[in-house]
Amino acid sequence: MTSEFDLGALLAERGAERYELHTKYLNPQLPRMLHTIGFDKVYERAEGAHFFDADGNDYLDMLAGFGVMGLGRHHPVVRKALHEVLDLDLADLTRFDCQPLPGLLAERLLTHSPHLDRVFFGNSGTEAVETALKFARYATGRPRVLYCEHAFHGLTTGSLSVNGESGFRDGFAPLLPDTAVPLGDLDALARELKKGDVAALIVEPIQGKGVHEAPPGYLRAAQELLHQHKALLIADEVQTGLGRTGDFYAYQHEDGVEPDLVCVAKALSGGYVPVGATLGKDWIFKKVYSSMDRVLVHSASFGANAQAMACGLAVLSVMENEQIVAGVRTTGELLRSRLTELIDTYELLSDVRGRGLMIGIEFGKPSSLKLRSRWAMLQAARKGLFAQMVVVPLLQRHRILTQVSGDHLEVIKLIPPLVFGEADVDRFIEGFAAVMDDAHSGGGLMWDFGKTLIKQAVANR
Repeated sequence: MTSEFDLGALLAERGAERYELHTKYLNPQLPRMLHTIGFDKVYERAEGAHFFDADGNDYLDMLAGFGVMGLGRHHPVVRKALHEVLDLDLADLTRFDCQPLPGLLAERLLTHSPHLDRVFFGNSGTEAVETALKFARYATGRPRVLYCEHAFHGLTTGSLSVNGESGFRDGFAPLLPDTAVPLGDLDALARELKKGDVAALIVEPIQGKGVHEAPPGYLRAAQELLHQHKALLIADEVQTGLGRTGDFYAYQHEDGVEPDLVCVAKALSGGYVPVGATLGKDWIFKKVYSSMDRVLVHSASFGANAQAMACGLAVLSVMENEQIVAGVRTTGELLRSRLTELIDTYELLSDVRGRGLMIGIEFGKPSSLKLRSRWAMLQAARKGLFAQMVVVPLLQRHRILTQVSGDHLEVIKLIPPLVFGEADVDRFIEGFAAVMDDAHSGGGLMWDFGKTLIKQAVANR
């Protein structure tokens, strides 16, 4: 007898319970937070860079699922590839054969970093980082990995050990023996390397927290220092890779940088099937997998599954055929330049930075007395409240979804889908300018909401 399961019917019957189900069975703080800031929307469907609610209202997505939806939601080419691989009834994950799709995806992926030779496929960005940490330690025979202050590399125990934010680390010690150095500080890097126990430096070419870019020349100089001390350079391209910054990888913006290991994930999934990849040099892989006895010394149960490989191949095909990277460069420059033009108009807007479609908007202390007093009130309650005050009306009044770039930061990070277009730029600038006008008026609903946030911040102390 064939069993029946109707997913559509289940969602039609129980979909309205979404927030109650999450409160009861999952992380209870998520629905609480969403209710508090008015983000408890009900999205019915999505396409490209847009969500739609039950009434057909269109929401502009400036988050791309934290970078996962590089090609937007439900790209037809990726969707077709997923249907095709399911319909092929492949003998997947037998564990004791070599299916063609992983090799084909590795081959295609490595064409974008020709100095690297081999790929390990896992299931997420944090797994890609964990793999790089393990491989670097084993290949060098050294225990310590350096990371940059304010870095984010994942939340599993190994990647958490190279996480530069104490809020994520607190309460999970003891972690691995790793050490933070300031991004861009070559002297600090050299001091640690002289101790002789460093396996690698892991670095985001542009940090997701705050959208801070490595200074010009830093990556190349760091690479030279590391290699002089027989240590490795790991580039974490989980968020910045696959075109996000206007180059296929963000490290490629700087000539002469050839990381020993590169971590990839997020956009490679096509937004459908989780996948992570660690790319590395041949000698590193051959040292880790040095004999048949070590053939499974590092593996992942769902790594290199056919669905993920098919999605990855489709993503790379779309990126090449639709010239996604070049489009990101053009659209990103347009968005950044139009935001930069607003700095002279709005005293609360202090900086616009980033590359491609990874842009940070930073707010700072205003010059006028009235706004300065309000700013001081927010800062005294909790740093980061003003940025949250901007994010909320962008969604509630203009149906634009954005995010604060980190706890206690007055920075909004924009990482829209890479298919973001000129009309989307116009829409964001119009909505953002309207929110800034309200903020600078010295009154209105925005500052009323600020008072609510202050009360909430004080209550949580």
